[in-house]
Amino acid sequence: MSNQPIIDHLNEILKHEWTGVAQYAQAGFIVEGVWREVYSEKFLDDAKESFGHAQLVGDKIVALGGVPVATRNEIKQSRDLQEVLEFSLAFEAKAVEMYGQAIDMAGDDKALVIFLEDILKEEQEGVDEYTKLLRDSVGAAAGSGSSRKTG
Repeated sequence: MSNQPIIDHLNEILKHEWTGVAQYAQAGFIVEGVWREVYSEKFLDDAKESFGHAQLVGDKIVALGGVPVATRNEIKQSRDLQEVLEFSLAFEAKAVEMYGQAIDMAGDDKALVIFLEDILKEEQEGVDEYTKLLRDSVGAAAGSGSSRKTG
């Protein structure tokens, strides 16, 4: 069995993780106002988590005989906190989807399945966290008086 299909998919995941590094770091840099102390550190921590996942996935691609990509997808950014939280939830949900597909592709390779499940668990925790944050962020964002958006 050729490893190429799973390598190709892992490279798509790697691009997604590189995107997360940039997107979360950018969000951590530009978040302003009363919520900066809360969210700046969270976004920068999420950038570090994406980098950690990128390291793991890149190493796995090499172990499978492939070459890791050094590119990323386009990042989504905004100065509107509500929108940034929505971008973050969508990003995490896409990661859950991609890792789930990789698990399906891994088939009977138990070690690879467990490797992917460990990361999937962290990505699902991200979905859960952003879902909870968005439940209250409507009131918080309204209280901040900021509704500026940038592309």
